[in-house]
Amino acid sequence: MTQTRAVSLFCRLAANRKTSLPIRPSEMLLLSYICSSNIHVTPVMAAANFYVTKANITALAKLLVKDGYIEKVPSDTDRRSYYLTPTPKAYELIKEHEHDPESIEQFLKSKMGKDFDALVGLLDTANAILIADMKAK
Repeated sequence: MTQTRAVSLFCRLAANRKTSLPIRPSEMLLLSYICSSNIHVTPVMAAANFYVTKANITALAKLLVKDGYIEKVPSDTDRRSYYLTPTPKAYELIKEHEHDPESIEQFLKSKMGKDFDALVGLLDTANAILIADMKAK
């Protein structure tokens, strides 16, 4: 298997892994970010945090609003802007799945042992290189 195929396959398998979550992993990641933030989160802030477009975050937020996990609260200072505010349902979901044995992290950690920490370290290094390259362009 080529290196590119191995990385691509890992990303696809991890993203498409079936779990007991009632929402997709990408939605859970955004929800976790919103719930753990000490400040009001806007779609622009979330997009910057995840290195994706505002349109990606808006699409995820739309689904989370529809499912009752977040609300769009208009900004007091800018009528074009809004905050993504978690509902009690969001906090409940986060708490229920905080140490979910079905999460990709817990699953891989249980199967890989110490190698999982090495994998995460290598991914952190690779991400830092890719982020620096993206910022340089």
